[in-house]
Amino acid sequence: MKQLTLQGEFTVEGKGLHTGAHIVATFCPAPEHHGYKIQRTDIEGEPVIEAVAENVVSTCRGTVVGKGDVTVSTIEHAMAALYANGIDNCLIKVDGPEIPILDGSAKPFVEEIEKVGICEQNADKDFFYVKHKVEVTDAETGSKLMLLPDDEFSVDVKVNFDSTVLANQYATLDHVGDFGKEISWARTFVFVREIEPLLKAGLIKGGDLENAIVIYENAKTQQELDALADMMGVPHHDANDFGFINTIPLHAANEPARHKLMDLIGDIALIGRPLKGRIIATRPGHTINTQLAKTLRSEIKRQEVQAPCYNPNAEPLMDNNAIRRALPHRYPFLLVDKVIDKSENFIVGVKNVTTNEPFFQGHFPQEPVMPGVLLVEAMAQTGGLLVLSTVEDPERYSTYFMKIDNVKFRQKVVPGDTLLFHVSFMTPMRRGMAVMKGRAFVGEKVVCECEFMAQIIKNK
Repeated sequence: MKQLTLQGEFTVEGKGLHTGAHIVATFCPAPEHHGYKIQRTDIEGEPVIEAVAENVVSTCRGTVVGKGDVTVSTIEHAMAALYANGIDNCLIKVDGPEIPILDGSAKPFVEEIEKVGICEQNADKDFFYVKHKVEVTDAETGSKLMLLPDDEFSVDVKVNFDSTVLANQYATLDHVGDFGKEISWARTFVFVREIEPLLKAGLIKGGDLENAIVIYENAKTQQELDALADMMGVPHHDANDFGFINTIPLHAANEPARHKLMDLIGDIALIGRPLKGRIIATRPGHTINTQLAKTLRSEIKRQEVQAPCYNPNAEPLMDNNAIRRALPHRYPFLLVDKVIDKSENFIVGVKNVTTNEPFFQGHFPQEPVMPGVLLVEAMAQTGGLLVLSTVEDPERYSTYFMKIDNVKFRQKVVPGDTLLFHVSFMTPMRRGMAVMKGRAFVGEKVVCECEFMAQIIKNK
């Protein structure tokens, strides 16, 4: 799967939820590996903030990213729309300190994305695969997020409020492609009891009944409720009429839970990579959402590169017979057993290391260790299969080493290990020359890596 960006730019404008100011935001295509970035065009020098978890500076009634003294808030709805549509690279230019709230949902952003279209780029998507359970909790609030392995990205959300109006609710998104019709239209919500403290804190100046669902469940006098309505600039409401206060009826009985799911996706977008895993969230909120995103960002930085996913039960793309037809190597020097993944730019091969390998007789009899040069050779053979896949009649060609650079051995390989080789092009092939980067993994650990140049030559 390739990275995606917008086909063209689009602009949205409207009130900022917290400032109340009129704000214009323009979403622009961006190059490969750019990620999500937000540019403040109203500040001298037009500083750019990377929309990643470590740049989150506040989670009070929305997610705020910042760099130095420059911040942009209420980014989660836009992030959710980009992430759910598979867009990897986008530059957002905004002339104020927050993204416009619009109707309080992600739907306007989704509609604009559909209008301008999505453009496929040349680089492969860099998925983050969840391989073990990840859990973050907040004992004070009772919030808990659990991330589990899954073939796709999916989310389950359970919400529980101390409210007589908003009961326990549940929302789920099994297929991210359903985000537009199932989740994007869910609007933000607020309890009447929260409004006065928020206003006193200088927030929600742009909130109204057009862009938020207001929940009235704690009795107030008519005078108190009228005063609050005047502060917000909204019509007066009967103090005896409890329930949801909004000009547009609820789109679904569990709209608040769906909105929480949308916020969660917007915050998870800050890991900077598309995710393959299932999130089970109990009482999610921006604080714990971004805590999970920061945990995953730390894992991404620590690993540098993630080991390929290997399912031994899956049918290989190339078995040993297919490899023998493509490569001239034979026993005891054919060091790739099968190919399990491949695209135009990378390939993943597998080598099962057994105690019967002939080189273990002398390397070493008392402590068998696979020679480092053979690890490099195995990566080169895997890379050769990638190079040969670019020509017709690959059996008529051979690949030869030209140069090896930056070889590093990080851990010994012994009988019983299963080696995964990930080899990718560093530059496009030119005149039969390929420059590649290879990594060998055992489990999640890189045991060897190198860069090498190879030439493809037609057999005589």
